[in-house]
Amino acid sequence: MSMRVILTGMLPFLVVAAAVLAIPVSWLLLRLYRRSVRRGMIVGGPPAGSDRVVGSSPTSALHIESLSDAPVRFTVQNTSPEFRTAAGARWRTTAVYAAAGASFAVVMTAGFFFSDRTQNVVFTKTALVFWSYFWPVVPAAFLVAAYDRRRRLHVLGAYCLVLLAIFVVALIRNPGLGVSQLLVYCILTNGPPTVLVMAFLYRPVRAVGPLVLAFLIAMAMGSQVLLSIADRNTNFLKTVVHAGVLIGLGGTASFVALIVIGMLLFGLLVGWPLLRLLGLRYGRKKLSDQSLTLDAVWLVFALVYSIDLVFNGAPWILTGLIAFLAYKLACMLGFRWLASSREPGRPKTMLLLRVFALGKRSEELFDKLRKHWQYVGGICMIAGPDLATSTVEPHEFLDFLRGRMGRQFVANAEDLERRLSALDRVPDPDGRFRITEFFCHNDTWQMTMEQLAASSDVILMDLRSFSPNSRGCTFELGRLLDRIDLARVVFLVDSTTDLKFLESTVLDLWKNLATDSPNRLQAACSARLFPVGAQRERELNALLSVLLPAA
Repeated sequence: MSMRVILTGMLPFLVVAAAVLAIPVSWLLLRLYRRSVRRGMIVGGPPAGSDRVVGSSPTSALHIESLSDAPVRFTVQNTSPEFRTAAGARWRTTAVYAAAGASFAVVMTAGFFFSDRTQNVVFTKTALVFWSYFWPVVPAAFLVAAYDRRRRLHVLGAYCLVLLAIFVVALIRNPGLGVSQLLVYCILTNGPPTVLVMAFLYRPVRAVGPLVLAFLIAMAMGSQVLLSIADRNTNFLKTVVHAGVLIGLGGTASFVALIVIGMLLFGLLVGWPLLRLLGLRYGRKKLSDQSLTLDAVWLVFALVYSIDLVFNGAPWILTGLIAFLAYKLACMLGFRWLASSREPGRPKTMLLLRVFALGKRSEELFDKLRKHWQYVGGICMIAGPDLATSTVEPHEFLDFLRGRMGRQFVANAEDLERRLSALDRVPDPDGRFRITEFFCHNDTWQMTMEQLAASSDVILMDLRSFSPNSRGCTFELGRLLDRIDLARVVFLVDSTTDLKFLESTVLDLWKNLATDSPNRLQAACSARLFPVGAQRERELNALLSVLLPAA
């Protein structure tokens, strides 16, 4: 089998097969991961939190304040450095990725023309080829910044507007050129890799999709390596057939066994070391979870783009690798520049408490909020089944695969103290602070919540779907009233919150406020409820304008 056939036929098939398999494999692994988290949560005896000391009703009354007018009061004239960072840093990050994407597109465009000297280098063709190779910036912008439909339409519209302008110029200069030809070129260039990228960026599997894809590509390539050796080496083929006969395998079974052995070998010798390397680099803060995902996006596009160039010669398969290296270099320089221009300030740590029964709704809001907050500080939370599969870090996933998930759980007070002292407060290279999950057994979650609340700058408690069944949240409400200044706490509510029960619960807890509660010293105390609705950018900015002063 010739190298050109391998690179233009077998390689695309293997990549497609790996990308398609990434969805069910990732889904299954995350389902098992969530089950492992659930099992760990119910381990242990009664909760080890300190018993609440019942005090007396304070002299001041507690006011339940609804911030329903916060989105109306919010104005873009909010000029605090933290707000400017939270509101705009994700777009500056997108600009870095756009510049890196331009570097990537320049290299690919050069490869396009140098690989085929019959191509005439004219302005319109160069612009069309470059802009087609610039397309990966669009899904990158979706992941980094454009989290609502309006912004995504703006990004996609801007890309299409430039593409339309190139089409118009091309048609004016070449009247015989049809619009359908230009569209077909763009679709054939970017359609297949976009579908592949969407496979492992599907939200339910996005957290581990890139890792699973890397491992599956290694296994898929391994499935063909031994076959290629057997095809080229007659002695090796005879040895395989002879070994198959000795253990009672026929020709077809020996063929299948060769594929399986190749997959296992490459999985163990290439795939697993690759996962460990990524986990190690993540642990050393050489990359972030977001940069890992975006690197996977650009690698897929680079590989698919390069396959088209192989028809002009096998060495051109390296074009994509060179383009990817140009992209990484531009990212490194861009993020260094952003770091040097970043406004100084102390990181703000937010503790996220929530009703675990929220499920996907919790994940949707969290995914949007983190795109803002991670540029001003870290987020701490107690791991639960609702967000367990959307915040999986590489080292946690590898521990799960090794069967060592138990060591992620807080064992006792000394273990909790050790984890708190080692809390990561340094941003990743892309300027984002990390999310830290505390996996807790039944007898460690209460003390963990108390310690996290005491050490965090602001607490956001998501009380959507709060009801009499939310006994854990009722405990947390009591601890917040007793131990935390309510000026540092914001409660999220919506139409699913039992507001009457919430108000009666908070007022009952207030009547028995701990004697040493910092809220006793306040002339007036308010429990602030922020109603959340469509979760558009303006609403998220309004929430930030409440959270940041509280921090």
